[in-house]
Amino acid sequence: MSHALPAHGRESRAGPAHGRESLAVPAYGRESLAELGPSVLAALGVPGEANVLGLPSLPRACLLLIDGLGWELLRAHAGAAPFLSSLAGRPLTAGFPATTATSLASLGTGRPPGGHGMFGYQVAVPGEGRLLNCLRWSDGIDPLTWQPATTIFDRAVAAGVSTAHVSARAFENSGLTRAVYRGARYLPADALGPLVAHAEHAVREGERAFVTVYHGDLDATGHVHGSRSAAWRHHLTFVDLLARRLAEVMPPDAALYITADHGMTDPAGRIDVDAEPDMRAGVALLGGEARARHVYAEPGAAGDVLAAWRERLEGQAWVLTREEAIADGLFGPVAASLAPRIGDVVAVPYADVAIVATRAEPIESTLVGMHGSLVAAEQLVPLLSPGEAR
Repeated sequence: MSHALPAHGRESRAGPAHGRESLAVPAYGRESLAELGPSVLAALGVPGEANVLGLPSLPRACLLLIDGLGWELLRAHAGAAPFLSSLAGRPLTAGFPATTATSLASLGTGRPPGGHGMFGYQVAVPGEGRLLNCLRWSDGIDPLTWQPATTIFDRAVAAGVSTAHVSARAFENSGLTRAVYRGARYLPADALGPLVAHAEHAVREGERAFVTVYHGDLDATGHVHGSRSAAWRHHLTFVDLLARRLAEVMPPDAALYITADHGMTDPAGRIDVDAEPDMRAGVALLGGEARARHVYAEPGAAGDVLAAWRERLEGQAWVLTREEAIADGLFGPVAASLAPRIGDVVAVPYADVAIVATRAEPIESTLVGMHGSLVAAEQLVPLLSPGEAR
């Protein structure tokens, strides 16, 4: 497993005090998911948006997001996805952590994580002594307050662009949907045929249109069976058919873009925090996920927690203080009001291990495929388009 990203990211400073080397930082402002939404809007003629990715100007665009389709996974399974593998493309960095809630927020707002505050799968609600699960959401947390930044859909509609988001009915009124997709008309679709049909219709509406399509089953398959499994490989073939069919129904004046929110690895090793008292000592809340941990310390215990985690994870993970993680640019520029959501300690495995909590997170601890880290296999996602020359 690679410890660092290729040239698409940058390496931050490193030093013995941090116990880490070659800390790879996502390419915010240049080649990350946060640049994709604004680049599409700019290509559609929306004023004030920056086309950092240099996308061609067209009046219509459809963006297919395949949850869990990492750049490296696609390259390793080209035979199972002949259509996707035939397309011109390049990798983008997902952002940190490389996980669904964070990436969808970066895509949906056009901001890096430090600008939207969706810092992972589970993050602390400051001052309340509890975690917010950003996928399942929690009662009493207003999505518009938690994530107040305007979305790319709000901005598109304000410029006269018709917008729609096509996804499973179960997500229609979720907190995550309201946080990152507000402004888009939601079109529920629970099978591949309706996904294509809704996208085909929506992309033709109005003089300009922007449609996003979300498919989550490849990621779910990887979590349960692993990204190296036959089940994952067979589902990739179905995804390939979905992408090909979407390309076939696009009108001539529409661009189709295909991307993902993160890659995936299948860590062989497990470090169980719930079985190691030294790792639990002084910890008030354990957030994040197995490949990107936010560790929230009890008052006055942050230094001891940092020392214990660095000692235990030496040679296996980057372990940083909140201040180091922000200074090194892991989240992009972080608004001061959002910083308390980040763990007092941030632990990011680069070795073939997962940091699990079998008592606190019994389901998550059993997953085979995981993601969240800064390693290339989890961090790099494709940006593909049938309209670009190879």
